Amino acid sequence: MLKIHGVLETAVYVNDMQRAHVFYNDVLGLERMFEGDRLFAYNAGPGSVLLVFLRGGATEDLDTPGGMIPGHNSVGPAHFALRIEADTYERWKLHIAARNIAILSEVKWPAGGQSVYFNDPDGNVVELATPGNWPNDPVTTG
Repeated sequence: MLKIHGVLETAVYVNDMQRAHVFYNDVLGLERMFEGDRLFAYNAGPGSVLLVFLRGGATEDLDTPGGMIPGHNSVGPAHFALRIEADTYERWKLHIAARNIAILSEVKWPAGGQSVYFNDPDGNVVELATPGNWPNDPVTTG
C-alpha cells in the first residue's frame, strides 16, 4: 500500500502581502524562502512550508519551466497549526499578548498536547500546538 509521509506545505490566502509578511516573519519568526507577486513561502520547520498567497492572485493556472501549477483560491478564513515545543508554550502566549494579538482560545488535548489559537491580520486562524494533539503525534517519542 502507498503511504503519505506528512504534509509538505499548506496555504493561506491574504489581502495584503506586506502586512502578512510582518505577521509571519516578525511575530511568528518564520523565514521567508521565496517572494513573488502572488506568493510568499515560509520555512515552517524541517520539511514543512507555509505558503501565503495573495487572495485572488492565484486563480489562473501558472506555467513554469517544470510544468503547469493549477489555479486555486480560498474565500473566508482558513486554519492551520504550527508545531511548537511544549516547554515554549507559555512564552509563546506572552509573546502573542505582547504584540496585542487576542488569544481566541486554548485547548488541552486528551493525548497531552496543548494548543493556543489566534488570528492573523486577515482572519486566518493560527494554531500553535505542542506534541500530543493527535494519537500519531505522541508527547514523547521512544
